[in-house]
Amino acid sequence: MTITTAHFGTTREGQEVTAFTLEHGSVKARIMNYGATILSIECPDRDGNPADVVCGFDSLGEYQSDINPYFGACCGRYANRIAQGSFTLDGKEYALTVNNPPNALHGGLAGFDKKVWDAEIVGDAVRMTLVSPDGEEGYPGTLTVHLTYSLSAAGELRLDYEASTDKKTVLNLTNHSYFNLGGHNSGSVHDQMIRIHADHYTEVDDNATPTGRILPVAGTEMDLTVPTPIGKRIAEVQGRGYDHNYCINQSEAGALTLAAEVTDPRSGRRMECWTTEPGVQFYAANYVENVPGKGGAVYNIQESFCLEAQHWPDSPNHPEFPSTELAPGEVYQQTSIYKFGLE
Repeated sequence: MTITTAHFGTTREGQEVTAFTLEHGSVKARIMNYGATILSIECPDRDGNPADVVCGFDSLGEYQSDINPYFGACCGRYANRIAQGSFTLDGKEYALTVNNPPNALHGGLAGFDKKVWDAEIVGDAVRMTLVSPDGEEGYPGTLTVHLTYSLSAAGELRLDYEASTDKKTVLNLTNHSYFNLGGHNSGSVHDQMIRIHADHYTEVDDNATPTGRILPVAGTEMDLTVPTPIGKRIAEVQGRGYDHNYCINQSEAGALTLAAEVTDPRSGRRMECWTTEPGVQFYAANYVENVPGKGGAVYNIQESFCLEAQHWPDSPNHPEFPSTELAPGEVYQQTSIYKFGLE
């Protein structure tokens, strides 16, 4: 296991950004402290040929630009959507920055994906820290977040999150990497096979916010409980395609669970997504259109996918959903793993 560092760039605000390369066996992951972002993940195909399987950019300026659809980033303080950009906590209503009208999305205009995190190498891991002040983007409480990246000999890129607050707040953190197991610039993912270990999903309205209904996937285009080509029924899915929260089949709340697995028949690559979270957002890059990416790539609709381990969207407005509240004295903990191998 080796970790090396390199200067990645300087933000518009003059902050220096560092890229960390973690290498263990045949898997190599590159992460930067702007947005605690995964820049690349290289892993071999069945013939031993490595390829980078996550979308991204070559320069920091592109990551700071409006064309960036959260490539590889840590999203927070609240990942996914909060309806109408407001919620009530202990009788007080909080108004959030509405950046995806009519909703607040991924923490607002200046979410965790747009922050330069403090970063240090701790043993065989990279630990990133961010302090979000009380009132930032409308959220209560000064929140301290730690995100630790590590890479195992078994090809597991592990993300361990911890957070604490000085005032009661809500919190939902995820990673927003866009994957293509054929290689980040290899075109459509329609033939890649996905299985999601979830018998239910949260229904959404036309604004992609939960209605409150938890529906069974059985007998519908949402049923991915057996390995299914991503493109098989994607045209039948509400909106442009999959962008839904699946309610993971967990043996108990907080148990590290296999949420989803994807294989690429052409390359033989396989990825598993494990998490302690109760949900995973499966997003098929339905709104990625003509985005110029790294190495001369141009990314388009459904040429990648996201598996965003998370609490369910808009939970603060749905008391029947698993709670996302965090109080002083409590410690938020989450583990999510992306495991790479061959079928």
